[in-house]
Amino acid sequence: MPPESPQSDPRTYFAEERTFLAWIRTGIALMGFGFVVARFGLFLRELASLRTLPQLQTSALTVPLGTALLVAGVLVNILAAVRHVRVVHAINTGAPIVTKPSTMAIVVSLVLAAAGLAMAVYLTRELVAK
Repeated sequence: MPPESPQSDPRTYFAEERTFLAWIRTGIALMGFGFVVARFGLFLRELASLRTLPQLQTSALTVPLGTALLVAGVLVNILAAVRHVRVVHAINTGAPIVTKPSTMAIVVSLVLAAAGLAMAVYLTRELVAK
């Protein structure tokens, strides 16, 4: 029995579709997280205005950081769509699909690690200041 070609095996397409949808979920999560970060300063100011909390100093970094995360989510979605189209085209034409580490995954993980580290430093600094 001859081995099936990737074009005739629907599992190949389904696997690529799952990968594409995982990247879309990552992009949506980045956009949602960016929105939350951007609005967090406004939320703290509103809580302080209720006089249930002491006046809080909010950072001017929440909006730019949140916007950067939102833009990163948009870029991840665009790059995921481009990658998906390329891989499906390669499957359809029978071209070899070269596997290598995903540059997009590495960049996203490093950016998120840096953002998390920056937020941890910021929160630690705020706790020590009080």
